[in-house]
Amino acid sequence: MDADEFRQRGKEMVDFIADYLTNIRSRRVFPNVKPGYMRVMIDDEAPRNGEQWEDIFKDIERVIMPGITHWQSPYMHAYFPALNSYPSLLGDMLANGLNQIGFTWASSPACTELETVVMDWLAKMIGLPNDFLHSQEDTSGGGVIQTTASEATLVALLAARKEVIRRVQAQFPYLSPAEINGRLVAYCSDQAHSSVEKACLIGLVKLNLVPSDENLRLRGNALRQAIATDKENGLIPFYLCATLGTTGACAFDNLIELGAICEREQIWIHVDAAYAGSAFICPEFRHFMNGVELTQSFAFNPSKWLMVHFDCTAMWVKSSSALHRAFNVDPLYLQHENAGVAIDYMHWQVPLSRRFRALKLWFVIRSFGVKGLQKHIRNSVQMGKLFESLVKSDDRFEVPAERHLGLVTFRLKGENELTEQLLKDLNTGGEIHCVPASIKGKYIIRFTVTASSTNADDIHRDWHIIQQSAGKILRPLDNLSPHARRNKMKHLHDDFRMSLVLSNTPHRPCLINGSFAAILPLNTRHIYAMTHELSQRALKNSLLPISTRRRTKNFPTHPTINKQMSIDACMINSDQQNKYLVSSTPSSLPISRQGSLDSRVEEILENNS
Repeated sequence: MDADEFRQRGKEMVDFIADYLTNIRSRRVFPNVKPGYMRVMIDDEAPRNGEQWEDIFKDIERVIMPGITHWQSPYMHAYFPALNSYPSLLGDMLANGLNQIGFTWASSPACTELETVVMDWLAKMIGLPNDFLHSQEDTSGGGVIQTTASEATLVALLAARKEVIRRVQAQFPYLSPAEINGRLVAYCSDQAHSSVEKACLIGLVKLNLVPSDENLRLRGNALRQAIATDKENGLIPFYLCATLGTTGACAFDNLIELGAICEREQIWIHVDAAYAGSAFICPEFRHFMNGVELTQSFAFNPSKWLMVHFDCTAMWVKSSSALHRAFNVDPLYLQHENAGVAIDYMHWQVPLSRRFRALKLWFVIRSFGVKGLQKHIRNSVQMGKLFESLVKSDDRFEVPAERHLGLVTFRLKGENELTEQLLKDLNTGGEIHCVPASIKGKYIIRFTVTASSTNADDIHRDWHIIQQSAGKILRPLDNLSPHARRNKMKHLHDDFRMSLVLSNTPHRPCLINGSFAAILPLNTRHIYAMTHELSQRALKNSLLPISTRRRTKNFPTHPTINKQMSIDACMINSDQQNKYLVSSTPSSLPISRQGSLDSRVEEILENNS
């Protein structure tokens, strides 16, 4: 393809994208395909000779589109928003053409300097304290664009770990970093994102999941008690990930209470505001971040709700020196004469290389302006309020958690299986797409306003579909006695996964990762064995075994099981009933830390062998 053909094909691709986004309501939002659908549609080997662009272009609709979940659709209500916009797409088109690798200032001065300016713009837009600004001369704070909020959580944890090891070693020089690391404990709410646990696994530190209150918020008293208990056990508290806008129900941890405690205990507070952070450009929502001045780092995703497409996570720190101490690796070939004067973002992140992501953020902010972005956020919140009012108008439904911003949780009153059946019916139909969560043992459906084009007609359409599905599910149960109703619900268990798991595990607020249940065969003894094991481990305060993510085997009884699974195949092997989960000895660790990596790595790996 030469420049002339690129001009032609580029225009065609722009037309395709514009048509796709304009007509997206006509597409089924959730794909109707099975794992492996694409394998039979493309060749087993790469083509030896180049193909004509016309043939490649045709395969977009034939091969790719059947397996696309349409995240930009107004009928997409799963997860959180993952929006794009035309200015954002143009920004990445230019960034891809320039193809800058901006690990140091010298490798691309414009890439580095635009990022520092735009990150200051964004910090001021959401009301962050001046300590987080590059332009504040008396501080070492500033912002950086990370890939994801999960990466920001990890970066903050590793920086906090470096700081506490330095501090403890200054007091006790005879302790090695490894000895100190083995005593470190981090904290988050039991409603926090799973990325906190993953960060602790990578950092080889313990994690204490602190119980949230009745409104699903992390409060000061609960954190204070957890810290006191851990200190009595010889652990060193060092890091708290506070969440503003939890994944399950968009709850907000109390930063004022948490900040006072962490300031006294010298604990680094990182704020994960992945979804809700975009809303803080509107002054009426900034009360959710009261106390942010007591934190050390803050992150949110413009790639969720601010119409800047993935990937783009905005992260700020009060002390860039802490990041330098954690990540500074400075080989000769990366040094330059302006080092120390200009920012080298390679010292602010885990990878070395980085893309020119500031361009699309710059394009979006300039194209919409602060007022345009505020209008977009407020419209999404209004659509959330509208859907909440529709749910509350139907006495078959309940809203189990307070609505915040554009996320509404709802469920059918009664057994968990009813709501699970409703969700299965909705997603199978493909006209709307939602995902579940669990709130204090209740199976709930999350309905998030995700698309920038969502209007009141879309919300009423979606609610009508939900009502129709609910009627189909509830009608056969209308005239049954309570005893007959319970018996009928029992027969659902062969095809129901998470409701059964919830009924056999402690009813602590949690998010549902249903991927493991989806691969189990339609034989309830596997589910019963698994949930019984979970319950027993909870009663014995025993660690769950940590998967080494070995490749699993296909058993003769289940030849269609794919190799890429999120559960060990020993849980599926019906011929080995005693190997559903690897047994382990009781642990002194509380249940709040099950699944996180203890510093006794050898012992854990031995239990998992």
